[in-house]
Amino acid sequence: MQKEQTFQLIATAASGLEALVGKELREMGIACQVENGRARFRGNMETIAKTNLWLRCADRVKIVVGEFEATSFDELFNKVKSLPWEDYLPLDANFPVEGKSIKSKLFSVSDCQAITKKAIVNRLREYYHRPNHMPLPETGALYKLEVALLKDKVTLTLDTTGPSLFKRGYRLDKGGAPLKENMAAAMIMLTNWRKDRPFIDPVCGSGTLCIEAALIGHNIAPGFNREFVCETWSWFDQDIFEKVRTEADEQADYDVELDILGMDINENMIEIAKQNALEAGLSDSITFKQQAVKDFKTDKEYGVIVANPPYGERLGERDTVRKLYREMGQVMKPLTTWSKYILTSDLAFEEFYGQKATKKRKLYNGALRCDYFQYWGTRPPRTEKKYSGIKSRNFFNKFS
Repeated sequence: MQKEQTFQLIATAASGLEALVGKELREMGIACQVENGRARFRGNMETIAKTNLWLRCADRVKIVVGEFEATSFDELFNKVKSLPWEDYLPLDANFPVEGKSIKSKLFSVSDCQAITKKAIVNRLREYYHRPNHMPLPETGALYKLEVALLKDKVTLTLDTTGPSLFKRGYRLDKGGAPLKENMAAAMIMLTNWRKDRPFIDPVCGSGTLCIEAALIGHNIAPGFNREFVCETWSWFDQDIFEKVRTEADEQADYDVELDILGMDINENMIEIAKQNALEAGLSDSITFKQQAVKDFKTDKEYGVIVANPPYGERLGERDTVRKLYREMGQVMKPLTTWSKYILTSDLAFEEFYGQKATKKRKLYNGALRCDYFQYWGTRPPRTEKKYSGIKSRNFFNKFS
């Protein structure tokens, strides 16, 4: 495989986050097309390394090996076998095949997986001159494949990421209902927060929102502290990841001072948050303290509050959670210059918070449908340029 080989690529994303992933790609200078659940783009090995390292909101980066229509199992087998699998899979490749089928004639996912696997095995046997009675070893590196059918269109992909991109590598421990890191990053990127403004999570749990805010504020690549499965592949140039990581380290702004505060009523969760921040190398950028929402006060202005409070989905918890929503509304009402962003699955949130949201956005926290309630604060006053009277007179005299 050549270093400059061009691949068709997709970055998968949770429903509602596709546009953010598209925006991230364009900010990297990568043209893309946003679709349901993914963004499509093209690139080489360096593109694969860069997107895995830098995408904050995506789940995975995959290579599209082939796409075609198929309405029979024979057609599926023949078209899968015709693809150049030997370009991607060495003789000892460990290549499990996952599958899904939506609104397609070939609706049996297990049959589609088995036929795809058989077609690839036959192709590799012929290429590597292996007799039929001798199975492929599958003892080498992992090459996770997926056969996905949508309205009879088959898409075959090879995962380059490994464990999902939300696994940043810093979370040593977590609470009972942890927020995925890529969802936390998306919540922050949907706000008006900038690194020169205060940031507060009043129900921080294990600290994910605060840590993701610090990563954004310092411009640290979210994948900097982990490895990716494509680094284990024999044909993937190992120098590329070293180059991309070095560039990412140079782009990070470690010196900027951030004002990030995480609070939680649970002392144990605060200790977990501190350990996670320490693992991420961000303990000096975030302050964590044990405090109930009702006791929160601040004299600062033009900050941003981002919160993922308990949802009250379990029986008997709803009354307690709605009491928390009331306390949040009472505490945050005087903070007119602050913008507040709150994620919950309780559609009656506004009633208990005591204020209609400026805007709502539908998001999915895992499989749970949520609303992101946004309350925009007043904008900071613009700094007007002052001109001396002499300059002003001279300027207008030109036109008199």
